[in-house]
Amino acid sequence: MNIEKYLRRINYQGELTPTLPALQALQESHLLYVPFENLDIFLKREIILDIEQLYRKIVINRRGGFCYELNSLFHWLLQEIGFTTRLVSGRVYDQDRADYGPEFDHLSLLVKIEEKDWISDVGFGDFALHPLPLVLNTALDDPKGQFMIEKYQNNSFRISRYNLRQNCFSPEYLFSTTSRQLSEFNQMCHFHQTSPESHFTRKKVCSLATPAGRITLTGDKLIITQKDSRHEAAIKTDQEFQLALKNYFNIKL
Repeated sequence: MNIEKYLRRINYQGELTPTLPALQALQESHLLYVPFENLDIFLKREIILDIEQLYRKIVINRRGGFCYELNSLFHWLLQEIGFTTRLVSGRVYDQDRADYGPEFDHLSLLVKIEEKDWISDVGFGDFALHPLPLVLNTALDDPKGQFMIEKYQNNSFRISRYNLRQNCFSPEYLFSTTSRQLSEFNQMCHFHQTSPESHFTRKKVCSLATPAGRITLTGDKLIITQKDSRHEAAIKTDQEFQLALKNYFNIKL
């Protein structure tokens, strides 16, 4: 695996030092150039948590992925640069059930810089553009909004995001600070690509942050948001879906 090819994939030309400014720039570049997507699930292509296979898919074939793929590969990149980082398990909040998913429902990263932990996540879709400091009960400003981290039960922490419509912080996911091995996520990775109970098997999605908003393609619509504006276009055929993938995400299946 070649770090220079990875950096070209995310269009990163900044410093390669294990500092906070470098981490911020790397995460932002990753989110702006590598989409969050679940398309392999609908192509019946098994997603295997092997770093070399993920590198081939995301870097060489210029695809995206979901949390297990994107964050584990970003973890490899950060370690190659010299960051101290670890995989951590998350439990995503399900609004329909008003409850959190099981352990290993989400894979996120904790990066230690000068004895301070930062949550770095390039695999959650619409989330923080920059790493969030592990600081409790404080509104954390980010280009994508305000976030809050609070202590939760069983030695876990909850990340919430400020919801303008509801005028309150809404839960995103729980995480613990325990270091995990990538193989520990295998079972839930399999669940999310095979179970009808997983939201990843219900609808195709490809989504990418932009400097001014976000572009999201689903099986039946294309949504483009820019600051306070939102544009939706219906996607009626597979041909239209494939064309939108190529035009907006540079993906050809």
